[in-house]
Amino acid sequence: MNKEFKRFLVVVAAFAFLVLGLLGLALPFIQGFLFLGIGLILLSISSPRFRAWAIVHTVRYPRIHTALEKLEKWILGIIGKVDEDDDVAPPKG
Repeated sequence: MNKEFKRFLVVVAAFAFLVLGLLGLALPFIQGFLFLGIGLILLSISSPRFRAWAIVHTVRYPRIHTALEKLEKWILGIIGKVDEDDDVAPPKG
């Protein structure tokens, strides 16, 4: 599958989960925090900028940070790499 198309689908799914999460905060029959969490994890997979933000803000809480990393690995194992920069090795030296 084309990486750009896959990334687009992940971003659309992330925003859909974020909208459901925001609705869930107001409506009692939708689990708002669950959908917000899924949306944020999908967004961190597809956006290097948001990934850096998530690392900076979860590093203070080791249990949350570890859970975030495990969930990202699990999701990446299912859908494969999404970010375009994943294939590019960092410069040496």
